[in-house]
Amino acid sequence: MTRKTTFKLITSLVMVMLLIVLTACGDTGNNANSKQSTLDFLWFSDGKEGEVIKEIIKDYEQTNTKVKINLIEVGFKDMQTKLKTMLSGGKPPALSRVTDTGSFANQAVDLTPYVDNASQFEDQFIDSLKPYYVMNDKLVAAPMDVTANGLIYNKTLFDKAGVKVPTSPDQVWTWEEYIAALKEVMDKGGARYGMVWDVTPHRWSTLLYQNGGSILTEDGSAAAINSEAGIRSMEMFKQLHQDGIMPESVWLGGENPNNLFRSGTVATHWAGNWMISNYKDITDFEWGVTYMPKGTQRSSVPGGKFLMAFKGSGYEQEAAEFIEYLTSKEVNSKYNQESLFMSPRKDSSVLNYEFGKEMFEIFSDELKNSSPLAANDWSKQTLISKISTDLKNNIMDVLSDKATPQEALDRTAKLINEAIGSQ
Repeated sequence: MTRKTTFKLITSLVMVMLLIVLTACGDTGNNANSKQSTLDFLWFSDGKEGEVIKEIIKDYEQTNTKVKINLIEVGFKDMQTKLKTMLSGGKPPALSRVTDTGSFANQAVDLTPYVDNASQFEDQFIDSLKPYYVMNDKLVAAPMDVTANGLIYNKTLFDKAGVKVPTSPDQVWTWEEYIAALKEVMDKGGARYGMVWDVTPHRWSTLLYQNGGSILTEDGSAAAINSEAGIRSMEMFKQLHQDGIMPESVWLGGENPNNLFRSGTVATHWAGNWMISNYKDITDFEWGVTYMPKGTQRSSVPGGKFLMAFKGSGYEQEAAEFIEYLTSKEVNSKYNQESLFMSPRKDSSVLNYEFGKEMFEIFSDELKNSSPLAANDWSKQTLISKISTDLKNNIMDVLSDKATPQEALDRTAKLINEAIGSQ
């Protein structure tokens, strides 16, 4: 082999090796470009928001082709169990819709390093919601909608009885006037029951705040629920059952209050604003929203639903980016307007709802006239999650004559103080 031939052979080998390297590099780039991240997103629906979120996800995936959102839908009552199972099994979802942020804060991704400016991010939302999603200086979740408790009524039954409901804040009933109105609707309008009330301590506590009470002291250092206002609230709640204004089948029998109201035999439903969407399809009778009665003061109870990303999913960055997208003004306004919810964003407080705009205005007025102690109590999610079930059980003990109001609330107060002491 001549020197010239040897040179050509070496040159050819070098070119071949270079081509192999370049080809390999090109393949690697193509694989990276084509890699898709699939984010499990645990979700429940109260109304039509499940359909709305699917549209939003579709829009997101069209402009973010490397991300696929796998929506895992479960019933609300199964939500906590499902999420706890996934977390304890070491297979956390990338994202979840949650109401009880305190129960999952330790497993949540701190979103702080993923947003451009944490303070500016928080300033977008209603101030009273901040304790729900900022814990120990960590941004453990982001608000998706804000909720309020309020009063939905069967307009057909009230009209039949000739009973007028308050149509402005200056006409708000006292509790005595409200009960008298319900009895009249039962007598003249044919209502089987005057009211149904969701089986949750959150909804029950509306009465507590209207009577001037609270679950905790203002500084959160001790229980306040066994106060005179608390005892009064428990006695009133029991009396409503004893007088047959409320059915025992809901709190003691597990009957669904929504189904009872839908039957057209109940005058009023104490529920959250999300029921506007749920009841939209009722055609058998007319219904509306009116102002809740007042005790020593008016009050609703604020709440909300939040988005949370979880540590260990492997998609923390992608989940945080999706949360920023869902909570942006344009997307969050679309979500709440089309779902018939209320936005937690300060710049989206007025939405152009296609249904029930006047009803949302009443729910908003209830929020504006709520005791600050309501938000103070329920924003302490870590504590509330520890005593909520016990409070519900103690209320049920009073209704079933297993405890007096004083005994039940003293027990609750003891548990609250123990929970505070353990924090």
